[in-house]
Amino acid sequence: FPSRLFPLREHGMNWRARPLTWQEIQAFKKSKEVMQRFVRAYRLMLRFYGIILISEETGELKRAENWAERFQNLNRYSHNNLRITRILKCLGEMGYEHYQVHLVKFFLTETLVKETLPNVRKSALDYFLFTIRNKQKRRELVHYAWQHFQPQSSFVWGPHDKLLKYR
Repeated sequence: FPSRLFPLREHGMNWRARPLTWQEIQAFKKSKEVMQRFVRAYRLMLRFYGIILISEETGELKRAENWAERFQNLNRYSHNNLRITRILKCLGEMGYEHYQVHLVKFFLTETLVKETLPNVRKSALDYFLFTIRNKQKRRELVHYAWQHFQPQSSFVWGPHDKLLKYR
């Protein structure tokens, strides 16, 4: 059902889900009701993953009270990583790039810093990071990942010489 809640302009795993057109996305963005439903769907999926949207304005997130149980589910079932990638791409399509940034940073923190989601780490680095549309924000997140990646010498998601000089 994420393909219905989070439609994209590309084909996903559900072959019956028709990709959105650019015109449909623009129409969605103009409808206050559609955008409110979209944020409600986002909150619903976050809760399923053990995450709470603290601020609709900023996109700031925190762990839900049931995070430990929900994170076990995330670690156990890798199909969730595909859904999260889809949600991230859709956030970008719908004009919620700031939500993307907070969600990716949340997963980078949980995988690399707190080490609570070891089985999400590869997806967070290989896919989640690169859904970020804003080049500057993506660079910041790659740098953040590099700072927390162990061993740093094995980090392959950005050039080390540039990461050393970043900021």
